[in-house]
Amino acid sequence: MVTTTYVSTFLGNRFYPLEPRIDQIAIEDIAHGLAYQCRFNGQTCDFYSVAQHSLIVASIVPPPMQLAALLHDSAEAYLGDMVKPLKVLLPEFARIEDQVTEIIAAAFGVDFSDYVAIKKADLVALATEKRDLMPYSVESWDYLDGVSPLPEKIKPVGPVEAKARFLGEFQRIMMRCENR
Repeated sequence: MVTTTYVSTFLGNRFYPLEPRIDQIAIEDIAHGLAYQCRFNGQTCDFYSVAQHSLIVASIVPPPMQLAALLHDSAEAYLGDMVKPLKVLLPEFARIEDQVTEIIAAAFGVDFSDYVAIKKADLVALATEKRDLMPYSVESWDYLDGVSPLPEKIKPVGPVEAKARFLGEFQRIMMRCENR
């Protein structure tokens, strides 16, 4: 099946969500897309990007897992971030997201098969985000049971700074990997 439906990226690339290819993946498109997307559908007290979230998750895991943690939400740069209740109702979207994640993993040589530490770090970030960015939240977050927020408070940054930090962290991790 050939489709003409594509997402235009920051760098001017065409990304075909139903037919993703490695040659369509660019770290700057990922960093830009994630930096300009607000977590929680924008329902936070300050702008807080998916890129900044990814940086926090990467800071929690051991160094060998940092690249995977930094890129764990990277499909959202091409597909957007869908709130969890809708993802559950739209399993086809989840399938497409998984397919895009696999292509991104292949493009950067990332292994998402051992996801336990990243998922735990993601929950720690979520607990911290809930505490610092969603003070009026009243719903139950029972699935965070046993997960404590980070001691330091999140200081949200704007998209330009989040993108620069994301790209800087990506370069730092890649250089470390090359020097092994």
